[in-house]
Amino acid sequence: MSLRISGNRQLKTLPGRDTRPTSGRVREAVFNIWQGKITDCRWLDLCAGTGSMGAEALCRGANYVIGIEQSSRACTIIQQNWQKIAKPEQQFQVLRGDVLKRLKTLAGQQFDRIYFDPPYASGLYQPVLEAIALYHLLHPEGELAVEYDPALWQPQALPGLEICRQKIYGNTTLAFYTRESGVGSRESEEK
Repeated sequence: MSLRISGNRQLKTLPGRDTRPTSGRVREAVFNIWQGKITDCRWLDLCAGTGSMGAEALCRGANYVIGIEQSSRACTIIQQNWQKIAKPEQQFQVLRGDVLKRLKTLAGQQFDRIYFDPPYASGLYQPVLEAIALYHLLHPEGELAVEYDPALWQPQALPGLEICRQKIYGNTTLAFYTRESGVGSRESEEK
């Protein structure tokens, strides 16, 4: 399968249906919504698959990109794709393993933009969103986009995260989350 991103760059993909790359239409919509907020950002790509979202973020000037993916074959492809795209001043890291366990290792870091696109029927939505909130991975000014099939999961606010908008693109829906109002100010008062 051929996959192209910004600047007509071609990415390697895994053969077969082991990964489901984010469609070009959805990818373009996300980057249009976040236009002007990618340059120099810290980007987290969860259930990265082919790494197309992280690759696009690198193309658009993200400073630091981390991808988490369970498949070792997919991690190899992501590493190759990102290495080909990243400029010398950009940093990236591909972490292989269970997304929940890997999120715990990122505690203490914050990301300006997080993209979460798990296998739709995986049951990962609630536990991953809870982990993002628990470990304060989303920067107070940041935003998280969750790709899902509305027939299999419905987004909901949870302690630490609130839904700021939803967009529908055919069979794919995106829910955008921000940090819950007041979460950052409560943390500041505690210090």
